[in-house]
Amino acid sequence: MPVQLIRLRGVHEDEARELRELLETHGIDFYETPAGNWGVSMPAIWLRDETELAQAQALLNDYQAQRTARVRNEYRQLREAGEHRTFLRELQAHPARIIAYLVIVAIILYFSTIPFTEIAG
Repeated sequence: MPVQLIRLRGVHEDEARELRELLETHGIDFYETPAGNWGVSMPAIWLRDETELAQAQALLNDYQAQRTARVRNEYRQLREAGEHRTFLRELQAHPARIIAYLVIVAIILYFSTIPFTEIAG
């Protein structure tokens, strides 16, 4: 009977690709369900044979530990080199986009708080 290994909502495409490669390398039979046309369904990786679940979970846990260490190391290196993303760098790289986002946030805040700030007359 099929069993769900991992939900893919919020998972970066490179991580999902690496997970697929890991399962294929170890000969674990799986299939994937997409999010659907409107993104309403749950994207996930499913195992066809639930007897492979323990092996797949062990592989997944090892992979996630390695990926976490790798990504943290990459971020630390970027930070030490002064190349990590900051608000000021994003503002310099995309000023129109950041200003537009701030204007949108201000408009939303204005319309969200105006009913509470008007004095009843």
